[in-house]
Amino acid sequence: MSAVIKTPAEIEKMRVAGRLAAEVLEMIEPHVKVGVTTEELNQICHDYIVNEQDAIPAPLNYHGFPKSICTSVNHVICHGIPNDKALKDGDIINIDITVIKDGYHGDTSKMFYVGQPSIQAKRLCEITQKSLYLAIEMVKPGVRLGDIGAAIQKYAEGFNYSIVREYCGHGIGAEFHEEPQVMHYGKPGTGEVLQEGMCFTIEPMVNVGKRQCKLLKDEWTVVTKDRSLSAQWEHTLLVTKNGVEILTLRSDDELPRVIEHSE
Repeated sequence: MSAVIKTPAEIEKMRVAGRLAAEVLEMIEPHVKVGVTTEELNQICHDYIVNEQDAIPAPLNYHGFPKSICTSVNHVICHGIPNDKALKDGDIINIDITVIKDGYHGDTSKMFYVGQPSIQAKRLCEITQKSLYLAIEMVKPGVRLGDIGAAIQKYAEGFNYSIVREYCGHGIGAEFHEEPQVMHYGKPGTGEVLQEGMCFTIEPMVNVGKRQCKLLKDEWTVVTKDRSLSAQWEHTLLVTKNGVEILTLRSDDELPRVIEHSE
């Protein structure tokens, strides 16, 4: 299986789906506060996606996932299921949104602080976001996925953090998960070569402690084995003729939507 190269018509649909996914994260921001439950956040996002955007929340019933968003709090790495537990002051939470509009997927996530985060938690979130940014800035035709994975790994491990290896980014389009797999570690000069028209996510998962993870009995929630904090940020990207377009860019992002490299 190789990556699906998107047509101009498909790229337009990807832009719309990406923009909608980003708008859900912008909408939910004021609701992420002490005392709210992740189930309440799920319901707000679900209603917004279905009623305001006339779109479909992709996670709902995907291989049996029971909710419309993923909410991963503190030592949860990914795929946390929204529940009735209230968020506490100092929590960090990743909210992962994927919407389907006109048959195409937009997938993005970000970290939110609940009240006042610890210095350690804030630093982890910031470094993880920077590892995503430096990876995005590398994207252009001819670059190998191993180069991107290696850069993320080198940056995060430079702060004595660890990279989760069991879960990765992925191609995206008419399917939620397409080829290629996008690892957040690796060796330069290896892996698939990026081509114009490819769409995929980069979504590094970075732990304060060791990289080992554990799948809970619900068969979705993934936690750090040593219960250390974990952070993740994600964008859906389009490889352009000489750079990258961030399809899920938000107003709070620190990168431009389109990054071009001179030849």
